Amino acid sequence: MTQESLAWALPGPRPAQVEGRPDTDLERVHSWFLRQNNCAERFGEIFRKSIDEVLDGQRTGRYDFYKKGQGRVEKTEKTYLGTKVEIVAREEFDLGYGRSMDYSISGIEVDSKWTIGKTWTIPKEAMGHICLVMHADDRTRHFEVGLVRITQELLTDGENGDKKRTIAAQAKKRIRWIVENGTLPKNFLLSLEKEDSKKVKEILEASDGYNGSGNGGQRRVNALFEKVPGQLVDRTTVVTVARQDDGPKRARDARKHLRSKGFVVLGHLHPAPQIATDLGLPVPKKGSWVSARLALLADDDVRASTVIGQRRYRLWQEGDPDTEAPLIRSDPDPS
Repeated sequence: MTQESLAWALPGPRPAQVEGRPDTDLERVHSWFLRQNNCAERFGEIFRKSIDEVLDGQRTGRYDFYKKGQGRVEKTEKTYLGTKVEIVAREEFDLGYGRSMDYSISGIEVDSKWTIGKTWTIPKEAMGHICLVMHADDRTRHFEVGLVRITQELLTDGENGDKKRTIAAQAKKRIRWIVENGTLPKNFLLSLEKEDSKKVKEILEASDGYNGSGNGGQRRVNALFEKVPGQLVDRTTVVTVARQDDGPKRARDARKHLRSKGFVVLGHLHPAPQIATDLGLPVPKKGSWVSARLALLADDDVRASTVIGQRRYRLWQEGDPDTEAPLIRSDPDPS
């Protein structure tokens, strides 16, 4: 049995074909991607970064790409998202520019095609070429990446106003998947809204009546850490809630604002990661934080605890007395 026929006999996805013969160029590009370290995770970060940049939460307060009405993402922005994904993917994988297509990968022309919908729209100039097809859904956190050579039989008959056709649903089985069932990094506010929309509303409305006083962003960030303790909060979430240039400073300042209520806000600097570990909390890395409400540990208490300033604390539970949170002396912040 030849190597070529053996490939077809093996279980799993079959190599791509063109005109009944193995599509060696497509397989070469497919193999190139699979050789890249952490390929799936990197595509997830590409999509997360691209979506967040178009949402532009720091300036707009937006976090839901699918929202309708006031605060929606405009049609032109949705179109630009495809360009943003193309650019970020090129930088992430150090892809060359093609002569007629978006990329040159192992000397092979490859076009970039993105959708946040259900299928991809294909222009006439992509006919016969290999396309890197990418899709992500921020609500389900599912994403997929694959390669397909565009042929007439893969496309629907109808054209849109730009004379573009779409890949037919049944033709998706022809896609050579690089990542078929990827998990998109979390959109914190969108996920929280799905779990508890009231909580998101309370966070974003915490500044009502104070926006003109200059501390509206601080009040929203305070509410964020007070209402979602024990969860890692990333920088994008903080700047979206703060809607200020110095959003991360609002996270640091939340420590003093919430102390009287017993809350600490832990970052990446020593000793915060060890405190988080001791208490069984997610450990924050640079650009993320986790909050916790603390109570003093009783002598006969066996729950997880940590020592801060020579006193031992545990996570607060219903019925525990109120305790002012301790000051945490962290290493100097280089920023």
